Amino acid sequence: MAIAARLSEGLERRAGRPTYGGGVLLLLALCFFGAATNTMAGWLYALSGTILGLLAIAAVAPRRALAGLQVQRGGIEPVAVGERLTLELTVANPSAHPKQLLQARDGVPVALGPPAQAAIERVPARGTYCWRYTLVPQQRGIYRWHAVRLRSATPLGLFWACRDWALPVRAIVHPPVLPLARCPLLDSLGQAAGSRIRRDRAYRTDPEGVFKGIRPYRRGDPVRLIHWRTSARYGELRVRELETPPQTREVTISLDGTARWPASTFELAASAAASLYCYAHRRQFDVWLWLPETGLVRGKQRVLAALAAAQPQALAEASWPQGPLIWLTPAATGTDGPTGSQRIRFAASEAEAPPPFHGPVVTPARSLQAALESR
Repeated sequence: MAIAARLSEGLERRAGRPTYGGGVLLLLALCFFGAATNTMAGWLYALSGTILGLLAIAAVAPRRALAGLQVQRGGIEPVAVGERLTLELTVANPSAHPKQLLQARDGVPVALGPPAQAAIERVPARGTYCWRYTLVPQQRGIYRWHAVRLRSATPLGLFWACRDWALPVRAIVHPPVLPLARCPLLDSLGQAAGSRIRRDRAYRTDPEGVFKGIRPYRRGDPVRLIHWRTSARYGELRVRELETPPQTREVTISLDGTARWPASTFELAASAAASLYCYAHRRQFDVWLWLPETGLVRGKQRVLAALAAAQPQALAEASWPQGPLIWLTPAATGTDGPTGSQRIRFAASEAEAPPPFHGPVVTPARSLQAALESR
């Protein structure tokens, strides 16, 4: 069967693969020709020749229908699990004759969805045909494929011919992002961190900012900033130069890289990490994501792509990030991460969530959004 499949594939790519009807006609033409050779009947020769001529036209026409066509692929936006993933292919016909009765196939990975195919009735001369279809991915990941195939059996449907295009594409399916209305765990970290003002030893604080030095007066400077004693000494107006350093609230969201994650629990943790990052980003935190395989990552699109590719793995040791940390772990005991970390526990069942654990506990029976929004 494998040899027959490879032979059929090779014929369709290089010349033309006869359909069942084409094979029957070819066998019938050979039978008529054999009978004509034995009987020397002219009408049998004419009949077999007519059938063979028809088969020759049917074998050449599909290759001509595919010649000159151009295929382009549109961009793909990242989507979450369960959302609609829209893909677009454009078939261009630069020739002066229309192309008819084509079949398009996109080699979508099996994990992303069934192979997509569409019937193209007509591509106008010097025109285009846009094929747009949607998938609803059910599994997180980064999917790559490149094969696009056009097939044709025009005009009689007796021979199939195909042509392949290599159009690499990458589809990012990231974990679902929950619309958190609040997150007390993150909010408490922000309040504890407060506004961090970096002060140099040579500076002294001022009610309006950090005192940096004295400089000559420039037109437009507020009168309240004039330093009169220094101005009297130099005989010209001098003003205080103030600096207000940026106020930041730093936090890092991290997945425990030293624990063994059950597959279903890890999917919940990935969704929690994406939701926490987007919530912190909306609240103007200086937020990072830390994963064992990528290290520190920031930027919404990069974070979602990293979470789409993340896989559960247990490392012997890991270099923990510094600073305030939201620590996502399946372990009830063991490492808590850096000092000052807040933990979110992901338990496989209610029995694995002991009461002494401090912090939110996520179980299959409890809504993830409710756990993240709880105090």
